[in-house]
Amino acid sequence: MPIFRLVDEVIFPPIDLTSGNGILAVGGDLLPQRLIAAYSEGIFPWYSEGEPIIWWSPDPRFILFLNELRVSRSMMKVLRRGTFRITYDQKFREVVLSCQGLRRKQKGTWITDDMLEAYCKLHELGIAHSAEAWHEGQLVGGIYGVSLGRCFFGESMFSIMSNASKAALINLVHKLEELKFAFLDCQVYTAHMESLGARFISRGKFMGLLKSGLEHETMQGNWGVMPEFRDGKAVS
Repeated sequence: MPIFRLVDEVIFPPIDLTSGNGILAVGGDLLPQRLIAAYSEGIFPWYSEGEPIIWWSPDPRFILFLNELRVSRSMMKVLRRGTFRITYDQKFREVVLSCQGLRRKQKGTWITDDMLEAYCKLHELGIAHSAEAWHEGQLVGGIYGVSLGRCFFGESMFSIMSNASKAALINLVHKLEELKFAFLDCQVYTAHMESLGARFISRGKFMGLLKSGLEHETMQGNWGVMPEFRDGKAVS
Protein backbone atom coordinates (compact mmCIF):
# COMPACT_ATOMS: atom_id res chain seq x y z
CA MET A 1 0.00 0.00 0.00
CA PRO A 2 1.23 3.55 -0.68
CA ILE A 3 2.22 5.88 2.14
CA PHE A 4 0.61 9.26 1.66
CA ARG A 5 2.33 12.62 2.04
CA LEU A 6 0.23 15.26 3.79
CA VAL A 7 -0.10 18.82 2.55
CA ASP A 8 -1.24 22.01 4.27
CA GLU A 9 -4.92 21.06 4.12
CA VAL A 10 -6.03 19.28 7.29
CA ILE A 11 -7.18 16.02 5.76
CA PHE A 12 -6.10 12.40 6.08
CA PRO A 13 -6.51 9.53 3.65
CA PRO A 14 -8.94 6.75 4.64
CA ILE A 15 -7.43 4.48 7.27
CA ASP A 16 -8.18 1.37 5.21
CA LEU A 17 -5.31 2.53 2.99
CA THR A 18 -2.84 2.13 5.88
CA SER A 19 0.26 0.09 5.06
CA GLY A 20 0.70 -3.34 6.60
CA ASN A 21 2.93 -1.99 9.38
CA GLY A 22 0.37 0.62 10.42
CA ILE A 23 1.81 3.72 8.71
CA LEU A 24 -0.77 5.83 6.89
CA ALA A 25 0.97 9.09 6.00
CA VAL A 26 4.00 11.32 6.55
CA GLY A 27 4.46 15.07 6.76
CA GLY A 28 2.01 17.77 7.72
CA ASP A 29 2.27 19.55 11.05
CA LEU A 30 1.33 19.19 14.70
CA LEU A 31 -1.12 22.07 14.93
CA PRO A 32 -4.10 21.46 17.24
CA GLN A 33 -6.64 21.18 14.42
CA ARG A 34 -4.63 18.46 12.70
CA LEU A 35 -4.02 16.52 15.91
CA ILE A 36 -7.70 16.69 16.83
CA ALA A 37 -8.67 15.54 13.33
CA ALA A 38 -6.16 12.69 13.53
CA TYR A 39 -7.32 11.34 16.89
CA SER A 40 -10.94 11.67 15.79
CA GLU A 41 -10.16 9.37 12.86
CA GLY A 42 -8.15 6.78 14.80
CA ILE A 43 -4.77 8.18 13.74
CA PHE A 44 -1.84 9.36 15.86
CA PRO A 45 1.68 10.75 15.27
CA TRP A 46 4.67 8.68 16.27
CA TYR A 47 8.18 9.28 14.98
CA SER A 48 11.75 9.68 16.15
CA GLU A 49 13.91 12.78 16.37
CA GLY A 50 15.27 13.70 12.95
CA GLU A 51 12.44 11.99 11.05
CA PRO A 52 9.42 13.57 9.34
CA ILE A 53 6.12 13.32 11.19
CA ILE A 54 4.73 9.80 10.70
CA TRP A 55 1.00 9.13 11.14
CA TRP A 56 -0.18 5.69 12.26
CA SER A 57 -3.40 3.70 12.44
CA PRO A 58 -2.35 0.16 13.43
CA ASP A 59 -4.46 -2.95 13.07
CA PRO A 60 -4.97 -4.51 15.56
CA ARG A 61 -5.19 -1.72 18.14
CA PHE A 62 -4.00 -2.08 21.74
CA ILE A 63 -6.49 -0.68 24.25
CA LEU A 64 -7.51 -0.94 27.88
CA PHE A 65 -11.21 -1.41 28.61
CA LEU A 66 -11.59 0.41 31.89
CA ASN A 67 -13.49 -2.40 33.61
CA GLU A 68 -10.72 -4.85 32.68
CA LEU A 69 -8.00 -3.06 34.63
CA ARG A 70 -5.92 -5.56 36.61
CA VAL A 71 -4.41 -4.41 39.89
CA SER A 72 -2.13 -6.83 41.72
CA ARG A 73 -2.48 -7.49 45.44
CA SER A 74 0.86 -5.83 46.10
CA MET A 75 -0.26 -2.74 44.20
CA MET A 76 -3.52 -2.66 46.11
CA LYS A 77 -1.49 -2.53 49.32
CA VAL A 78 0.51 0.41 47.95
CA LEU A 79 -2.69 2.27 47.11
CA ARG A 80 -4.25 1.56 50.50
CA ARG A 81 -1.15 2.85 52.28
CA GLY A 82 -1.57 6.18 50.49
CA THR A 83 2.06 6.19 49.37
CA PHE A 84 1.25 8.58 46.54
CA ARG A 85 -0.86 11.69 46.27
CA ILE A 86 -2.51 11.96 42.84
CA THR A 87 -3.35 15.23 41.12
CA TYR A 88 -4.61 16.15 37.66
CA ASP A 89 -3.38 18.82 35.25
CA GLN A 90 -1.13 20.45 37.84
CA LYS A 91 2.21 19.77 36.12
CA PHE A 92 1.37 18.79 32.55
CA ARG A 93 4.53 20.15 30.92
CA GLU A 94 6.70 18.60 33.63
CA VAL A 95 5.08 15.20 33.06
CA VAL A 96 5.74 15.37 29.31
CA LEU A 97 9.31 16.57 29.90
CA SER A 98 9.90 13.73 32.33
CA CYS A 99 8.59 11.18 29.81
CA GLN A 100 10.82 12.72 27.16
CA GLY A 101 13.92 12.75 29.35
CA LEU A 102 13.45 9.18 30.54
CA ARG A 103 13.20 7.83 27.01
CA ARG A 104 16.11 9.87 25.71
CA LYS A 105 18.25 8.19 28.36
CA GLN A 106 17.03 4.75 27.29
CA LYS A 107 16.98 4.51 23.49
CA GLY A 108 15.71 7.74 22.01
CA THR A 109 12.24 9.20 22.07
CA TRP A 110 9.27 10.03 19.87
CA ILE A 111 8.54 12.95 22.22
CA THR A 112 10.45 15.52 20.19
CA ASP A 113 10.53 19.15 21.23
CA ASP A 114 7.86 19.84 18.59
CA MET A 115 5.68 17.10 20.09
CA LEU A 116 6.21 18.57 23.55
CA GLU A 117 4.99 21.99 22.45
CA ALA A 118 2.12 20.53 20.43
CA TYR A 119 0.68 18.60 23.36
CA CYS A 120 1.22 21.49 25.74
CA LYS A 121 -0.90 23.54 23.33
CA LEU A 122 -3.62 20.89 23.47
CA HIS A 123 -3.37 21.07 27.24
CA GLU A 124 -3.86 24.83 27.13
CA LEU A 125 -6.99 24.17 25.08
CA GLY A 126 -8.25 21.79 27.77
CA ILE A 127 -7.98 18.71 25.56
CA ALA A 128 -4.75 17.07 26.81
CA HIS A 129 -4.50 16.02 30.45
CA SER A 130 -2.04 14.61 32.93
CA ALA A 131 -2.27 12.61 36.11
CA GLU A 132 0.61 13.19 38.53
CA ALA A 133 1.90 11.01 41.35
CA TRP A 134 3.59 12.80 44.27
CA HIS A 135 5.63 11.49 47.18
CA GLU A 136 6.75 13.78 49.98
CA GLY A 137 6.16 16.82 47.79
CA GLN A 138 8.13 15.51 44.81
CA LEU A 139 6.71 14.62 41.40
CA VAL A 140 7.71 10.96 41.03
CA GLY A 141 5.47 9.65 38.26
CA GLY A 142 2.73 10.49 35.84
CA ILE A 143 0.85 9.85 32.62
CA TYR A 144 -0.52 12.17 29.95
CA GLY A 145 -2.82 11.86 26.98
CA VAL A 146 -5.56 13.37 24.86
CA SER A 147 -9.26 13.40 25.69
CA LEU A 148 -11.97 13.70 23.03
CA GLY A 149 -15.59 12.87 23.69
CA ARG A 150 -15.45 9.95 26.08
CA CYS A 151 -12.27 8.51 24.61
CA PHE A 152 -8.87 8.87 26.24
CA PHE A 153 -5.74 8.37 24.17
CA GLY A 154 -2.77 7.59 26.39
CA GLU A 155 0.54 8.98 25.14
CA SER A 156 3.26 8.18 27.65
CA MET A 157 4.04 7.68 31.33
CA PHE A 158 7.10 7.95 33.53
CA SER A 159 8.22 6.88 36.97
CA ILE A 160 11.26 7.70 39.08
CA MET A 161 9.91 5.77 42.06
CA SER A 162 8.61 2.22 42.05
CA ASN A 163 4.85 1.99 41.37
CA ALA A 164 4.42 5.75 40.86
CA SER A 165 3.27 5.58 37.23
CA LYS A 166 0.99 2.64 38.06
CA ALA A 167 -0.63 4.65 40.84
CA ALA A 168 -1.23 7.56 38.45
CA LEU A 169 -2.65 5.27 35.78
CA ILE A 170 -4.93 3.37 38.14
CA ASN A 171 -6.33 6.60 39.54
CA LEU A 172 -6.81 7.94 36.01
CA VAL A 173 -8.71 4.80 34.99
CA HIS A 174 -11.01 5.17 38.00
CA LYS A 175 -11.60 8.81 37.11
CA LEU A 176 -12.40 7.91 33.50
CA GLU A 177 -14.84 5.26 34.72
CA GLU A 178 -16.61 7.85 36.88
CA LEU A 179 -16.86 10.12 33.84
CA LYS A 180 -18.32 7.22 31.81
CA PHE A 181 -15.47 7.03 29.32
CA ALA A 182 -15.38 4.03 27.00
CA PHE A 183 -11.71 3.06 27.00
CA LEU A 184 -8.08 4.14 27.28
CA ASP A 185 -6.26 3.79 23.97
CA CYS A 186 -2.72 2.44 24.44
CA GLN A 187 -2.12 2.63 20.66
CA VAL A 188 0.68 0.05 20.43
CA TYR A 189 1.67 -2.96 22.51
CA THR A 190 3.70 -2.72 25.71
CA ALA A 191 4.20 -5.55 28.19
CA HIS A 192 3.61 -3.09 31.03
CA MET A 193 0.12 -2.20 29.82
CA GLU A 194 -0.66 -5.83 29.02
CA SER A 195 0.08 -6.68 32.66
CA LEU A 196 -2.54 -4.11 33.64
CA GLY A 197 -5.20 -5.62 31.41
CA ALA A 198 -4.77 -3.99 28.00
CA ARG A 199 -5.38 -6.18 24.95
CA PHE A 200 -5.59 -6.10 21.18
CA ILE A 201 -8.82 -5.53 19.32
CA SER A 202 -9.36 -5.15 15.59
CA ARG A 203 -9.11 -1.68 14.12
CA GLY A 204 -12.69 -2.06 12.93
CA LYS A 205 -13.93 -2.66 16.47
CA PHE A 206 -11.78 0.21 17.71
CA MET A 207 -13.28 2.57 15.16
CA GLY A 208 -16.77 1.58 16.31
CA LEU A 209 -15.86 2.38 19.90
CA LEU A 210 -14.27 5.63 18.80
CA LYS A 211 -17.34 6.71 16.84
CA SER A 212 -19.58 5.99 19.81
CA GLY A 213 -17.28 7.79 22.25
CA LEU A 214 -17.07 10.88 20.05
CA GLU A 215 -20.84 11.28 20.09
CA HIS A 216 -20.38 12.85 23.54
CA GLU A 217 -19.15 16.38 24.12
CA THR A 218 -15.48 16.72 25.00
CA MET A 219 -14.91 17.56 28.66
CA GLN A 220 -12.53 20.46 28.16
CA GLY A 221 -10.75 22.31 30.92
CA ASN A 222 -8.42 21.65 33.80
CA TRP A 223 -9.45 18.34 35.38
CA GLY A 224 -7.62 19.27 38.55
CA VAL A 225 -10.05 22.07 39.36
CA MET A 226 -13.22 20.56 37.95
CA PRO A 227 -14.81 18.50 40.70
CA GLU A 228 -17.81 17.32 38.70
CA PHE A 229 -19.08 16.89 35.14
CA ARG A 230 -22.74 16.87 34.12
CA ASP A 231 -23.85 16.10 30.59
CA GLY A 232 -20.30 16.54 29.38
CA LYS A 233 -19.90 20.00 30.91
CA ALA A 234 -17.87 20.95 33.94
CA VAL A 235 -19.72 22.48 36.89
CA SER A 236 -18.45 23.94 40.14
